[in-house]
Amino acid sequence: MRILAPLLLALPALAQALNSPDGQLRVDVAVNAERQLVYSVQRAGQPVLLASRLGLLLEQGDFANGLKLVAASPVTPHRERYTLAAGKKGRVDYRANEQRFTLANAAGQQFSVTLRASDDGVAFRYSVPGPGRKTFQDELTRFAFPAGARAWLQPMSVAKTGWKRTNPSYEEHYQMDVPVGTPAPSPAGWAFPALFRAGANWVALTEAGMDGRFHASRLASDSAGGSYRIGGPDAREVQAGGPLLADVDGPLTTPWRVLAIGPLKTLMESTLGTDLAAPAVAFDPRRLQPGHASWSWALLKDEGTVFEVQKRFIDHAADMGWNYTLVDADWDRKIGDAKMKELAGYAKAKGVSLLAWYNSSGDWNDTEYSPKGALLTKDARAREFARVKALGIQGLKVDFFGGDGASVMGYYVDILKEAADAGLLLNFHGATLPRGWSRTYPHLMTVEAVKGFEFATFTQQDQDAVVRHAAMLPFARNLFDPMDFTPMVFGDIPGIRRATRNGFELAQGVLFLSGIQHYAETPEGMATVPADVKGLLRELPRRWDEVRFLAGEPGRFVVLARRAGRQWFLAGLNADDAPRALTLDLAWLGRREGQLITDGAGEREFRQGRLAAGPAATLTLAPRGGFVARFR
Repeated sequence: MRILAPLLLALPALAQALNSPDGQLRVDVAVNAERQLVYSVQRAGQPVLLASRLGLLLEQGDFANGLKLVAASPVTPHRERYTLAAGKKGRVDYRANEQRFTLANAAGQQFSVTLRASDDGVAFRYSVPGPGRKTFQDELTRFAFPAGARAWLQPMSVAKTGWKRTNPSYEEHYQMDVPVGTPAPSPAGWAFPALFRAGANWVALTEAGMDGRFHASRLASDSAGGSYRIGGPDAREVQAGGPLLADVDGPLTTPWRVLAIGPLKTLMESTLGTDLAAPAVAFDPRRLQPGHASWSWALLKDEGTVFEVQKRFIDHAADMGWNYTLVDADWDRKIGDAKMKELAGYAKAKGVSLLAWYNSSGDWNDTEYSPKGALLTKDARAREFARVKALGIQGLKVDFFGGDGASVMGYYVDILKEAADAGLLLNFHGATLPRGWSRTYPHLMTVEAVKGFEFATFTQQDQDAVVRHAAMLPFARNLFDPMDFTPMVFGDIPGIRRATRNGFELAQGVLFLSGIQHYAETPEGMATVPADVKGLLRELPRRWDEVRFLAGEPGRFVVLARRAGRQWFLAGLNADDAPRALTLDLAWLGRREGQLITDGAGEREFRQGRLAAGPAATLTLAPRGGFVARFR
């Protein structure tokens, strides 16, 4: 008894549990015998994460070892309601249970871990209070998966590699269905979102709540035994003279570590990646217009950035009912301000707004496209934003950023804040994962951060790989954040044998979420498309209200339903080389019958028909094919 009594008395200070509102998810937090903070997660009684380390190392203190629990707050309900201009849901109602744990290290320095459990996942973040400098050194957060778990992961590229030293830009192919613990192909590690399956449960790891003071994280390359650790950016991922890691004066708060957890349907319908982002800044709602864009560069490359070609693409947008045309790199040299202003006026008369490309970079890569280096300082951005507004340009595509260091993240946020003040829409390319920014900065219409369609025009190898890659993206990269993949070509690609059928291409316009969907097809290619297909594309909604996951397997196939107003659009694609027979539960659509467009007999043909709703609606997808169905 003398041995047991002290242990029993210590237990309340050592272990705590937090449950989700529906009681399915449980997070246990404890200080272990080594005086380290650990947590574990289970869902419906099944292990999702085994005991995993928590903690921070700052230059000013060790907040990972020699710990004791000082206090645990009462569990409180947390609720936020918000809207998304570029998201899977128009209106979001986020509910979670929240608890804060205050701990002290051996030196008596205190910090806290705030934990939230919602029905679709778990999130936590660290805070170190008080005045004075807080200089980040390392984070010990781990995610330890049970034996037998599987992973779907995108490798991070090594900094300063690739074309013109522009990496990392989150532009790699995924490793799919690999055992947890598989080493990353390089020391750069794995990108967020990272997808895992542990038994019946799926887990999507990401982060949110990036305010420009903290560096962006990833999963470190070493994950022996299926235990993944938070990793940081390469030392070269910085603005000139700027910090790599978080270094703040005053309280330090990390981004949220976000884990969406549950069946695949729960993940695919979750908004947890934006739920944990900060509320929206002010932006003129009259200028906040999602939509669709024509874009010449996808197929015509640099030669297309000339006045007459851009006029043709404005006509193309007007004909298709699209509200934007993007004029890409070197417009300042090949078209010039006076002609750009003329183009903007021509576009406005046709109900089309003009977007213009910018090169973000200074000396951190070797790119030469212009306008270059015009956004590097606050004064320069003010001049440039005034310039483009005077030309009648409504938004900017900003390319070739320098990685994930704290100084680069601060550069992103400076651009975001100042563009909001100027009333300009934004699209980031050659960029980091946006990590929930589309909620905080609603004028951020889309971000590349993906091996997009353009790569499938460069080499046959990338074209062949795009089939499974496209079937992976809704489950990871596009799970929470808008993605500028720039989809959809029905004709030929110069020098490339297209690997996808037309139905596959059509489906991407619904499956892929982007506040502005930049379509790759040219006016000439679109002229070959049947009238009913063009009619559908003209009437695709510019924003979505709701999503339902109907079927899928990452990298193999996916079927989603998206609602806009009273209309539902169903879309699916099949990445396999064999036909895929689907039986879908569409009883929730009632007795409606929908317009169906899918693949015809040939790889470049369409077939049109009807799809009847019901508890067992059947449909067969062609190899590398797809479909879209509209229920009014």
